[in-house]
Amino acid sequence: MGPIFVIHNHKGFSMKRSLLARLRSNGFNYLISGLILLLGVPLYQVLILGSTGFSSALDETGSGRYAAYLIWISTHSLLFVIYRVLLLGAFFLLLTFPFALQRIIVAQELLGLQERAETQASEDNAIDTTANPDTIETEDDTTDSDDMTEHPWRGKGFVVLAGWAGLLGLAIYLIGGALSTGYFVLVGGSTGSAIHNSVTVLAPIFTIITNAVGTGLLGLACLFFGAMIVRTGKIFWPDSWVFFGYTALFVGAILCISAVAVVSAAGIGQSTLTTIATWLLAIWIIWLGCMLIRLKPEP
Repeated sequence: MGPIFVIHNHKGFSMKRSLLARLRSNGFNYLISGLILLLGVPLYQVLILGSTGFSSALDETGSGRYAAYLIWISTHSLLFVIYRVLLLGAFFLLLTFPFALQRIIVAQELLGLQERAETQASEDNAIDTTANPDTIETEDDTTDSDDMTEHPWRGKGFVVLAGWAGLLGLAIYLIGGALSTGYFVLVGGSTGSAIHNSVTVLAPIFTIITNAVGTGLLGLACLFFGAMIVRTGKIFWPDSWVFFGYTALFVGAILCISAVAVVSAAGIGQSTLTTIATWLLAIWIIWLGCMLIRLKPEP
């Protein structure tokens, strides 16, 4: 059997070296992504965009007035593109996160169930041996834990749904964000009534695509991931991962509430709740990244 690796402080989760390397690499990506969302984007808004009037121009879009916003984009198109690239780049680094976390959860649960089955079988054999000392039952163990961790897609239920919901949410967010960025750059500075009317129609649609559909699906993924972890709790998971699961439930709930709020007021592109939800997601992702980076070999 090849080298075995485990979740820190928990002997139940094993994986091959190649999987450990991928998870650690993903962990660095998630850490960078979270730091961009939590520190990079806000600092860029305050230090770079703050003196250009970006906030006031963006605030006017909440009441359906896009003239000032379009004029600002036309005069600061490069700064606007950099801002959007930072935001979209952070979410792009998360594309592998749904199925990476799905793989961990399924493998952990399968191996946890295997350990419980082996423990129960050992106890039953001990009882049988005590009752009939001349009879010893043998049982072939045909289950390879490495095979389990190499085929986590055998897992069913919410964790599979969570993986696809997370991936679709990220993809929709990225596509919607890229389309809206290109559109605003193209129409920036235009004052014609036809252009203005198209902006008032399309801008809320872009907002719904990114901040409602995209983040809503991502919120559902967090809810499902959290539910799968806390469902078994300390039976299969160390304390840090149990707390991580409960945090996922909270973050997922805030993301879903934020998505509903955006739908109810689609003209407000960056509401306070959306910003808070993004920061909470960033903190949760940083936590995940740190735990993946700290994965180490089983002694």
